[in-house]
Amino acid sequence: MTQLTEKSRIWHANWGLIILTALLVIFGLVNLYSACATRGEYGVDIEYYYTRQLGFAGLGLLCMVFAMAFDYRRLERMAVPFFVCSIILLLLVPFFGREVKGAVRWIPLFGIRFQPSELAKISVMVLAAKLLSTGRGSLGWKDFIKVCAVGLLPCLIVFIQPDLGTAVIILAILGGMIIFRGLKSSIVKVVLCLLLLSPFFLWKAVYPNLKPYQQQRIVNFINPSAASQDAMYQRNQALIAIGSGQLWGKGWMEGPQNNLNYIPERHTDYAIAVLGEEHGFAGIVLLVGLFSLFLLSICATAANAKDRFGSYLCAGVFFSFFWQIFINIGMVAGMLPVVGVPLPFFSHGGTAMVVNFSLLGIVLSVSMRRFVFKAA
Repeated sequence: MTQLTEKSRIWHANWGLIILTALLVIFGLVNLYSACATRGEYGVDIEYYYTRQLGFAGLGLLCMVFAMAFDYRRLERMAVPFFVCSIILLLLVPFFGREVKGAVRWIPLFGIRFQPSELAKISVMVLAAKLLSTGRGSLGWKDFIKVCAVGLLPCLIVFIQPDLGTAVIILAILGGMIIFRGLKSSIVKVVLCLLLLSPFFLWKAVYPNLKPYQQQRIVNFINPSAASQDAMYQRNQALIAIGSGQLWGKGWMEGPQNNLNYIPERHTDYAIAVLGEEHGFAGIVLLVGLFSLFLLSICATAANAKDRFGSYLCAGVFFSFFWQIFINIGMVAGMLPVVGVPLPFFSHGGTAMVVNFSLLGIVLSVSMRRFVFKAA
């Protein structure tokens, strides 16, 4: 079979995934406008967050189109240089980064703030996909250690920034991709034993090295009854907002918690609290439904990929979105500790929006080339 032309390939793209993404972005912009409108009354320009999100959505769309046109198979050859570049950018953050809310995670670039840790997530996915696509059958000890090493270095650097949320996401993505490949029984037994011992290790080795506010968040999560009202303010206000929305909500831009400036970080990490107050349980179910279809669509692309590398790439993208959604909703609902993980395509965030669109473009590139039989 001959190579498909670029014009014919576009019809093989996962159009269902494109439509679902468009719906999520529109839904997020509508919610963001309501969250930002009240901020103007407290001295923050209404247009700033909304227009900034529109601008980054447009930039992200261009990145998605570029990623679609780019043959994903070339990423396999670029995996190591791409990973090295992302590590160098992470190492530059302490020297050129800007501190925001006690953390140095962003580098000023052409008048905007760029977060290298988001790029590191993609580089880890690409290199892990390259390593996992070699060989057949379940993963052995040698390959398992190689893949784990890919994620440990960027995780350590990101953790020091400090950005606990992104560090956890990178490890979770890597873990999901490894499970997708499969492990030998001996490795599974060791990993299960390590997981059972991990709470003790985390408490003794990781917890003392956390920032005081991160330690407080974990303590508050473990024992909320002993925490002060100030310490539980974020979670309590979010739950009050969601609970007051009941089934159908208070109506768009009519939520008292939102309008009175009670919901913390309502344009980013707690965007779903605004949705719950204004559109009720029905609105949250609709959003979760859209995300579920979105994830299933990525799964379908992974299953139908032309080669193993493309399949593992899609699996990495799937777990990236899955863990972001799971952690954010679990955090707002009080089921997980508070960490800075926004909802993809829904919460405000410039670098995250561009990176998420780029990841989507990689998946679409895989779907467009699933019928190409000649080597690149």
